[in-house]
Amino acid sequence: MRRTATAFAAGLIFGAGLVISNMIDPSKIVGFLDFGGAAGPWNPALLAVMGGAVVTHGLLLRWLARRAGAVAPANAAGAGIDRQLVVGAVIFGVGWGVTGYCPGPAIVSLGFGAARTWAVVAAMVAGGLLAELLLQQRARRSVVVNA
Repeated sequence: MRRTATAFAAGLIFGAGLVISNMIDPSKIVGFLDFGGAAGPWNPALLAVMGGAVVTHGLLLRWLARRAGAVAPANAAGAGIDRQLVVGAVIFGVGWGVTGYCPGPAIVSLGFGAARTWAVVAAMVAGGLLAELLLQQRARRSVVVNA
């Protein structure tokens, strides 16, 4: 129960931060990703928000490391870069660039009721389900081939 409450509080803080920084506005994201200026002048606002998030996260990790009995976060750095990661990153980046929505801001934006946002979130869910289905099929083929 305590972890659920903590996760809920963290989600509320994250969502509030997205709204306050106006990162739920797709034009802010496109303005950051469009270095060529097709959508207007380059907008560094997202860089400031990401920088603030990285600093906050780093400080929180240091604080957690000093607590007695703290659990260290899983180290994903040793996982390496493989084809699956690159393909997923490209698909994510294209979706982010085309829609202007990252998953977090898209979900927060649902509360404002824009039909476009609902379409983006529905597409994200469908893409996630499709990816899971493809991964399960690949795993089944791998078991059959290796048997």
